[in-house]
Amino acid sequence: MELNEVRYNGGLPIDGYGAGFFRIDGTVYEGAQLILPNGRQDWGGYVDAAPLLAAAGLIDVLLIGTGAEIAHIPNDLRGRLEGAGIGIEVMGTPSAARSYNVLLGEGRRIGAALLPV
Repeated sequence: MELNEVRYNGGLPIDGYGAGFFRIDGTVYEGAQLILPNGRQDWGGYVDAAPLLAAAGLIDVLLIGTGAEIAHIPNDLRGRLEGAGIGIEVMGTPSAARSYNVLLGEGRRIGAALLPV
C-alpha cells in the first residue's frame, strides 16, 4: 500500500476536536469555529450569520456542524444562506470535520461552521 501526504494548498485542516474545542492547523481553539479560505475565526453560532454571508464569493459549499448529532438549523438562517448563493450541508460536527478535510484536500472552495461536540 502506498501512502501519500495530503496537501491542503494553504487551507486550514481540522486536526482534531473534543468536548468544547477544535484543533485547526495545529492550534487549539475553544468554542464554535468558522473556517473559510481566508482564515479561521470564532463563530457565535446560528445567530452570527454575518461572517457566513460575507463568505458568499469565497466558497461554493458551507458545511454546518450541529454538534455531536445532526440537528436542524434555523429556517431563517438556511434561507439567508441559500439566498446569498451559498450551498449548505448540515450534519453532525464529527461528519462535518471529516467531510471538510476531504473536500479541502480535493482543492474545493469549502467552508465549515462548527458547533463543538
